Amino acid sequence: MSVYDFTYTSIEGKPVPLADYKGQVLLIVNTASKCGFTPQLKGLEALYQAYKDRGFAVIGFPCNQFGGQEPEDEKGIQAFCSLRYGVTFPLSQKVEVNGENALPLYKYLTAQEGDGVQGQGVKAKLMELALKARQSADPDENRIQWNFTKFLIDRQGDVVARFEPSVEPKDIAPEIEKLL
Repeated sequence: MSVYDFTYTSIEGKPVPLADYKGQVLLIVNTASKCGFTPQLKGLEALYQAYKDRGFAVIGFPCNQFGGQEPEDEKGIQAFCSLRYGVTFPLSQKVEVNGENALPLYKYLTAQEGDGVQGQGVKAKLMELALKARQSADPDENRIQWNFTKFLIDRQGDVVARFEPSVEPKDIAPEIEKLL
């Protein structure tokens, strides 16, 4: 099984089989427009622009499960992302990434082995402590802890790394380079 076995619904309402991305390197990220990490949309778009001609794509999955930080509908999300951050990479309709109603793709992603890579600096350490405190209330350590958790997928459709929200997109570039 790989990510290619799943389909998502685009922000425009069309089904998109991830098999359409076969042979590409992917960065799958849950997004939100009202989050402290929302400026990462600019960095995600920069990665997309830098590598899309080499077989790389970013796919954003808007989610409102963390502090209600994605209150917009699909039209609002699309307008915000494109006007505020110049996002041109594909977006899905709003999804859930945890729990019973989680998108099947996210159930698969979170079931993969490996610890998430944490960011550097004070902000990253504070986020890590906050997430650990939240985790004590929910012992499922593989669940998505917050907005902007990123999964790097190789050309075979396998998860090769998970980057927690505090990891800036630019810091993932070396890992993308290795896979291209």
